[in-house]
Amino acid sequence: MLNLQRKQSGVMLLEVLISLLIFALGVLGLVGLQANAVKQSGQSKYRTDATMLANELIGQMWMSNRTFATLSANFASANNGAPFTNWRAKVQTNLPGATTYPPTVVVTQIQPLDAIIGAASAVPVGLTPSSRVTITVRWKAPGEPAADPAHSFVLINEIK
Repeated sequence: MLNLQRKQSGVMLLEVLISLLIFALGVLGLVGLQANAVKQSGQSKYRTDATMLANELIGQMWMSNRTFATLSANFASANNGAPFTNWRAKVQTNLPGATTYPPTVVVTQIQPLDAIIGAASAVPVGLTPSSRVTITVRWKAPGEPAADPAHSFVLINEIK
C-alpha cells in the first residue's frame, strides 16, 4: 500500500497546474473579448457621429432655398460656400482624422422622369428638376494602422 501511494504522489499538483492553465486561458479569452467590445463601441460612436453630422447638413439644405443653383453654391464641397465650410469645421472637430480625410458634398441635378425618357411634351406644368446630394464623411480612429483605409459614411438624398 505504501508503494501505491508513492506512485501517485504529485498527481494532485499536476491536476492543479492543468486546471490553473485552463482557467488562465479562459480569463485571457474574456480580456480579449472585452478589448474588442471597447474597440467596437468606439467605432460605433464615430459611425453615429458621422451619420448625425451628415443628416444635420441635409436638414440645413431642406431649410434653405432648395433650388439646384443655391444648393450647389452653398453646400457643394467644390464651391466652399459658407454653410459647407462651417459644417466641414464641425466634422473636423468631432471626427478623428477628418482633417486628413475631408468630407465631400456633391450636388447633381436630376431631371423629371418624363424629361429623361423624352416625353417632355407630356410633362405636367410645375414638374421641376430635383437635386441629388451625396455626402461622404471619412475618419480614422486613433491608434489604427496607417496602412488601413479610412472609414467612411455615405448619405445620398434627393431634395426637391
